Amino acid sequence: MQELSSYLADWHPDAQVMTRTASADAVNRFAALLDVESPGSSSGDALPPLWHSFFFTEVHAQADLGPDGHPRDGHFLPPIPDRKRMFAGGRFEQQSPIRLGTEYTRRSTLAKTEEKSGRSGPSLFVTVRHQYFDGVDLVATEEEDIVYRRQTPGEIRPPAPTQDTRADPRADMRTTIVNETFLFRFSALTNNAHRIHYDHPYATDVEGFPGLVVHGPLLGLLALEVPRHELPPSLLQRYTYRLTRPAFVGPDIEACATREDAVWHLEAGSTGKATSITAQAVFRKM
Repeated sequence: MQELSSYLADWHPDAQVMTRTASADAVNRFAALLDVESPGSSSGDALPPLWHSFFFTEVHAQADLGPDGHPRDGHFLPPIPDRKRMFAGGRFEQQSPIRLGTEYTRRSTLAKTEEKSGRSGPSLFVTVRHQYFDGVDLVATEEEDIVYRRQTPGEIRPPAPTQDTRADPRADMRTTIVNETFLFRFSALTNNAHRIHYDHPYATDVEGFPGLVVHGPLLGLLALEVPRHELPPSLLQRYTYRLTRPAFVGPDIEACATREDAVWHLEAGSTGKATSITAQAVFRKM
């Protein structure tokens, strides 16, 4: 099979710049989805960690979407035939809070690409770096890792290896009921039309999953809900997270956290299943 990196010889996407104002509407919608009180409604209120992502979603014409619901030729989508996409993790560093009512500019660049080989064959990891500016001041830097592989329609994905590791029994925990309706509403909030999150026949028959897939970024947000509700108002200084296996609709999603000095060790996954995401977070008081 041709190496995936060979398709990138002429692929050199330029920087992409987007300007948005942080609005209370998206914050209220996600809070309602979580069945929690909205953390902010007034201009100047600081956003919870990673909730800024709701303001920087891309909008594509229906005619520009591919069979999987994703853009056929997105700005940072590598030109790989029979391309399948999964969110793999990321990193986030913040110098100052992102606040409601403030206009921010995001500058996105291709940080790196790396081909790897695993149980499902060769995969291409694409890292996109986002820098967020309040005028000329850099307030946050974020990197997202997306993994791409070639897969013919209907091919069954190899199962993830079993893992017995679970959270420390002393961990703080929050449980969220994530069902089909929940995934649909989160997809709408993030302008994500990937069919693995709402189209069960497509997810199973075409992509080879055992069920509807819980969004990777959603798992990252749910993991952060534990320290958010345990701490006084705090700034997330650094967050590193990695997706180890998909989570599927069925069991609830459990998010667990333990604290070691200034570092929070987080994980989340389906109840009774192996962990799907592991993360570390560092906060400081605002």
